[in-house]
Amino acid sequence: MVVRLDHHILKRLLLICLFCAPVAAWAFYKPTRVLAPELNGVSCVSDVICTDNGSRYKEAAELYDEAYEFVNSLVGAIERKPRVIFCDSEACFQSFGFHRAAASTVGISGIVIGPRGWRNYYIRHEMIHHLQAERLGVLGQWRSPTWFKEGMAYSLGQDPRENLSEPWQQYRSEFEKWYQSVGKERLWEEAQKL
Repeated sequence: MVVRLDHHILKRLLLICLFCAPVAAWAFYKPTRVLAPELNGVSCVSDVICTDNGSRYKEAAELYDEAYEFVNSLVGAIERKPRVIFCDSEACFQSFGFHRAAASTVGISGIVIGPRGWRNYYIRHEMIHHLQAERLGVLGQWRSPTWFKEGMAYSLGQDPRENLSEPWQQYRSEFEKWYQSVGKERLWEEAQKL
């Protein structure tokens, strides 16, 4: 027995799916909330800085500007300034789907900073991840070795901690060894080959 669906029913089903997909993503994959952070209870004070605590905007802006200039001058030019959501509360950070970390980057869509991530080296670290996604593509960055992604962010972001917990310390050491052999001029060319 062959069941034929009316094309009107198919159109309606397609429209329902198209409508439901963004809603489902918003509900079940919380990092998508960086696309419209205002709908998640934060205020965007500028195109690139959002926070759940407006009284800390000046501090957030200073951290942003320092990290942006640092990454542009020492690591590589950022093509599109990333939106950074500075969460003063753990509840804000968790509402974007993150736990236990100090900060997290969602491809080229945005960066979310948790309460303990309000430090220049954390912001630099995440902006380096943003730059990696720009230069390698989101999928390319995701597929690149973890020692490269994380080691680069810890090393070139100049994380001041002498000894990181493992495996982060190992990743930083492995990246630094690799970086010595390729140099800044060939960094992105060689990164494409990893």
